[in-house]
Amino acid sequence: MAAQSQIIIVMVIYLTILIGWGLFQGKKVKSHKDYAIAGRNLPGWAAALSERATGESSWALLGLPGFAYASGLTSLWTAVGCVAGIITAWWFIAFRLRDEAEKYDINTFTDFIAHRHGSVEKPIRIVSSLVIVFFFFFYVGAQFLGGGKTLYAMFGLDPVLGMVLTAFIIIPYTVYGGFRSVVYTDVIQSVVMIITLIIGPIFGIIYLKNNPGIFAGSISEALQLSGSSYSSIIGSVSGFTAGIAMLGGFSWFFGYLGGQPQLSMRFMAIRNAAQAKRARNISIIWTLFAYTGALSIGWIGLAIFGPHGLLDAETVMPRVMLAVFPPVIAAILITGAIAAMISTADSLLILSATELSENLLKYQSISRLKKSRIMTALLAIIALILAYLIPSQLIYTLVGYVWAGIGGTFSVVILLTLFWKRFHGRAVVVTIITGMIFTIVWISSGLEAMITARVMTFVFAFITAVISTFIIRPPCVNTTKI
Repeated sequence: MAAQSQIIIVMVIYLTILIGWGLFQGKKVKSHKDYAIAGRNLPGWAAALSERATGESSWALLGLPGFAYASGLTSLWTAVGCVAGIITAWWFIAFRLRDEAEKYDINTFTDFIAHRHGSVEKPIRIVSSLVIVFFFFFYVGAQFLGGGKTLYAMFGLDPVLGMVLTAFIIIPYTVYGGFRSVVYTDVIQSVVMIITLIIGPIFGIIYLKNNPGIFAGSISEALQLSGSSYSSIIGSVSGFTAGIAMLGGFSWFFGYLGGQPQLSMRFMAIRNAAQAKRARNISIIWTLFAYTGALSIGWIGLAIFGPHGLLDAETVMPRVMLAVFPPVIAAILITGAIAAMISTADSLLILSATELSENLLKYQSISRLKKSRIMTALLAIIALILAYLIPSQLIYTLVGYVWAGIGGTFSVVILLTLFWKRFHGRAVVVTIITGMIFTIVWISSGLEAMITARVMTFVFAFITAVISTFIIRPPCVNTTKI
């Protein structure tokens, strides 16, 4: 009970500081460009830490440690896929998107695609923005649901009240300061996350050596004692099935290749090429430490609790922190995990609002900055209401399409836009529509159980993009705006 009280006190202090910091940054927003993309003037360290906090959030602190705890060494394939995707994105895509954003003076993710294929600008804006806003709208609702469930699991707080509190935390600074406030609050989240993922495993390993009464005295021993499915990188399967399982883990790679708008916007907002290089280095180092730490925490939990010691595998990180550290320190680290969800929710919210106001409601008479703030507030409120009214299973089903559908489809669009001059606007529209339809059909039909849509959508969208580029006549006149 004392530990829970300390967690609550630390969380209140932490979140109060976070909200205050976000509002302070919001005071620096003077124009719509500041609100939508931080004036495209982010220093490299801020862009890198924000991108990593947004990209990983509760995945690195709850999801991946839980997966490592539940599956053992097979979780390596997921980690390898994610790390490879992140490194590829920062090394080959980030600086190109930054340069393009500067060249075309863009404010949103869809802005970039539309300007690069200017002769089909309007259809691209409508299709891209509708897809992003629709699915990310439910994604925001899912973050509210996740916040409510986490607060209920940890403190017994009513889930609806937890949802409201989660929304209350992010709405003020997100509405006021937009992308700038979101980025700089993400920086705090990212620092707390990486501290947790570095010191957690270090002290966890020390704990294993000094407590002989637990399940195992080391990670390697825990994996061996848990059985062959834990100690093998292919689990308990072999042959073709093992290959499919490994591909499924690695498939996270494809979603990082420019296709996640909330991540690509961080690339586009970097101040200059020198800062982009600095951001790349910081992000890659952060990623290597973070994924090593996340896997290690899961496996340390396996050594402490055994393979059947936790009812919910995704509670392994807070359970390990409470076992290894004094309550006050554990409270700080666990608070970082709870708050990490915020770095996803606020990013998705501001992205959806700016996409909607810039591309679908572009010609309203009120100022662009005021319009964006109004849309941000309205989307947050509606997402909260929907999270309460719509069955959570439906929301999570729609969110399930995001990484495959949006990530796989838009990764193809971004890659071909950057690297293939022949790719044209009409092929972009066809690729987006068919990619999303394919994802929904593939997952809904149950084929996801055979081969993940994270692979198949990317492959299908790529084939569609190439074929449509050749068989559909490109626009006769290129009216790209510069």
